[in-house]
Amino acid sequence: MASHGDVKHDYHLVDPSPWPIVGSISLFVMALGAVVWMKGLGEASILAAKNPILFYVGFAGVLGTMIGWWSDVIKEGQQGHHTPVVDIHMRYGMILFIASEVMFFVAWFWAYFEMSIFHEARSAWTIAGDPEVMKAWAHWPPPNVETFDPFHLPLINTLVLLLSGTTVTWAHHALQTGDRKGAMWGLILTVALGSLFTYVQFGIEYPEAGFQFGNTGDTTTANLYGSTFFMATGFHGFHVIIGTIFLAVCLIRLLAGQFTPQKHFGFEAAAWYWHFVDVVWLFLFAFVYVTPKLAMEG
Repeated sequence: MASHGDVKHDYHLVDPSPWPIVGSISLFVMALGAVVWMKGLGEASILAAKNPILFYVGFAGVLGTMIGWWSDVIKEGQQGHHTPVVDIHMRYGMILFIASEVMFFVAWFWAYFEMSIFHEARSAWTIAGDPEVMKAWAHWPPPNVETFDPFHLPLINTLVLLLSGTTVTWAHHALQTGDRKGAMWGLILTVALGSLFTYVQFGIEYPEAGFQFGNTGDTTTANLYGSTFFMATGFHGFHVIIGTIFLAVCLIRLLAGQFTPQKHFGFEAAAWYWHFVDVVWLFLFAFVYVTPKLAMEG
């Protein structure tokens, strides 16, 4: 340990941290709690009742881990441990993280295109020839599904996200030029626009969907459409919430004076993430909202 203070390289050897093991245990408890909440475990087990408490305990541990671990990373940067070499590796890490997120969305788009493009072929060999499932596969969108008007709420949310992309770019440019007030207002507007997007999607749009899970009657065959729609758009909505929190934390750090024109990678990472969310939404808007509507009208 005595030689630890006499560093001869540009890398940062981190101190022992409790957060990896705490985070792992918390994630396990949260996953187990989700199973208990939805299904229960066994007949005689104390976890047999469908109770969300275990899930919330694990979730609290995950939140604590994120706050504690990221606080430690911020402190390391303030102590000068983030050398140019460490900084470039953090950038590589963020790029690879966004690349992994792209792969998630590729999976959801793949599932959607599989159903929308090859639905006629699929209807010929569905499991056990179930007539309801065959009926769902035979047409896309399925019968009696009333898709959203893409040029109403979805278009509003598209404009909201595009505008938020300009405000976060304004904030970044202002920070680079030393305009802290401009950076502050750009971040405030971006966080507000992200919150507005979430409200429009989850508070207004989703309750109006005519193809929710568990529908009865004429829209029972909408489950295939609903599952792909909600997975693709809901997963993106979850990312918008994460990005909004990310930018809100950056706003707090900006007000605390932790960003300088030369040193603000935390904000840059948030801006990259936000632009990624914007681009994904443009694909969702084009292929999940506009294309099905045009197909039905055609």
